[in-house]
Parts: sequence; C-alpha cells; structure tokens
Amino acid sequence: MSASEAVSFTGSAGRIEGMLDRPAAEPRVLAVVCHPHPLQQGAMTNKVTYIVARAFNDLGALSLRFNFRGVGKSAGTYDNGVGETEDALAALDWLATQNPGLPMWLGGFSFGAYVALRAQSERPIKRLVTVAPAVERFNVDPIQSPRMPWLLIQGDADEVVSPQAVFDWVAALAVKPKLAVLKGAGHFFHGRLNEVRQAVVQAFSGGQ
Repeated sequence: MSASEAVSFTGSAGRIEGMLDRPAAEPRVLAVVCHPHPLQQGAMTNKVTYIVARAFNDLGALSLRFNFRGVGKSAGTYDNGVGETEDALAALDWLATQNPGLPMWLGGFSFGAYVALRAQSERPIKRLVTVAPAVERFNVDPIQSPRMPWLLIQGDADEVVSPQAVFDWVAALAVKPKLAVLKGAGHFFHGRLNEVRQAVVQAFSGGQ
C-alpha cells in the first residue's frame, strides 16, 4: 500500500508545506503536482491534484503535492503565477536533493497546470501532465512549448476553463500533447476521477 507523509521545505517566500505520496515499491521516478488557484480554495488536498499524484504512484513515482505560497501553512502571499512557479521549482529541487539520480515528472491542475507549463522548461522534466490548463485566464504565449512527452486531460463540459480555448491553443502548438478528452466531464471531474487516473497511467506506462 502507498502511504502519505507530511513534509516541509523552503522556497523564496519561506516555508512550503507539502505531502509526499509514496508508491507501493521503491520509487524509480520523482513527481511534483501543482494545485488549483490559491484564491479559489485551491490546495494540495484538491481531489484532482491528489488523483494525479496517485496516478504517478501507480507508475512508480514518489509524488510531492505542496501548497503554494499563502495556502495552508505555506508562507507568503499569492503572486499571480510568478512566485508560484518559484514554489514549483523549489519543490522539484527539494525532491531531487532528497532523492538524487531519479528522473523528474511534473503535473498540475487548472491554475496548477499553468504553473507547471511555466516551470517545465526550467528543469529536466521527463514527463508532463496538465489537467484543464487555464490557458485563457493567464498569458501562455511566452511559455516555451514542452518538448517532453506530455499528456493534456480536458473535460469537454468544463464550466471553468473553456474547452474550446484549450483545443484552439493545442491546435496552434508546433509540438502537440497527447490529448485525452473526457466526454461530459466538468472542471472538477466529479465522478470521473478514476478516468483521470487511468488516462495518466495509460499514457505513461513503461516510460521514464
């Protein structure tokens, strides 16, 4: 059985609160998962964030969820994605320092997917998962397109992030992600979390 452990580490705004989700066997990969918008009750306990971390566990990864600055016991205040990207990079660096030599994956949901997109070009990320990325709410134009294997999960009945905006954005990318569209699924994937988990596992089984 996998298990969870409360941890903390230091970022540019101070202490960051986190939760390690361990795979059943010795980890062969490290993964960081970013949560939804801090000003809209987003936190590392969010169910979609949790299920992505568990999907990474299924694939043999040691997963780290963490609270962005100003959320829970994490120090600092909301910084419109800029400081939160620093938090994500601090999470990746801390996890890599604790477990040297293992490849790194990155995931995020909604605002967290936007942060993951910002962070992925700053570290040697081997796999990327973005769930319902908030591409119309934040400026994604300056973001360097991911070059690693990348899964994008989107519900086509999303009431928060426009599915069409996501599809249009993907269509304009030179290098496109693998796209998993969940028919009838809303933003929080109520009743569909197992499908999110399965999409991640199916996309990346057998790879590092």
